[in-house]
Amino acid sequence: MAITIKKAQEIAKLSVANKIVAQTLEYLTGNIHPGLSLKELNAMGESYIHSLGARPAFKGLYGFPAGVCTSVNEVIIHGIPTDYCLKEGDIVGLDIGTEVDGWYGDSAVTVGVGEISKSDESLIACAKDALYFAIDFIQPEMRFKELSHGIEQFILQKGYVPLRGFCGHGIGRKPHEEPELPNYLEGINPKSGPKIKNGMVFCIEPMICHKDGTPKILDDKWSVVSADGLRGSHYEHTVAIVDGKVEILSLS
Repeated sequence: MAITIKKAQEIAKLSVANKIVAQTLEYLTGNIHPGLSLKELNAMGESYIHSLGARPAFKGLYGFPAGVCTSVNEVIIHGIPTDYCLKEGDIVGLDIGTEVDGWYGDSAVTVGVGEISKSDESLIACAKDALYFAIDFIQPEMRFKELSHGIEQFILQKGYVPLRGFCGHGIGRKPHEEPELPNYLEGINPKSGPKIKNGMVFCIEPMICHKDGTPKILDDKWSVVSADGLRGSHYEHTVAIVDGKVEILSLS
């Protein structure tokens, strides 16, 4: 399937959905505290998304049961909201999708609950810094594999490794479109594959592991952890290429 090129008015519609994601993430991160259950966190997120005129896009997507992915500590992505109550020192990834008038938004952050360790601060910083490195690194006509390779090298230089088997993606009329955008080079030649062009809209989402990027899926069939059993982190933005520059759509 070809990578779709969006018109300016289509990017504007995607921006509406993405701003709601950003506002919801700000709302949730501002209200996280010890004792809050993941189900309560999800309910807050879903209600807030509805209040802004959007639909929680993840709820029911591929069978996922909630509107907010809540990934705690060792869970890197796709955590299901449960009765677990957050504790001081936990870290939690929040990944949210929205849909407005048939257009989708998607973004994620990882945040600490109360005071967290220096190790966890560094882990979270790697995901966030890798995301913004990638945004600054992009040039039109660059190949997506070059971007993946650049993200991988950044993560490795920080002393971490990318989660394998999961990736960023295109977004538009569907929550997941072409291209796939891994946080590592697949194959050996970064100068191969499709190029980044004006009008493309896609999600960049570094997923960070300490030592081993091999994924393991837990018994709930959703939660993804690293084979090293250590904590992970995740950050994501939806970006558009407009007039040769990167525009972050998932900002409030």
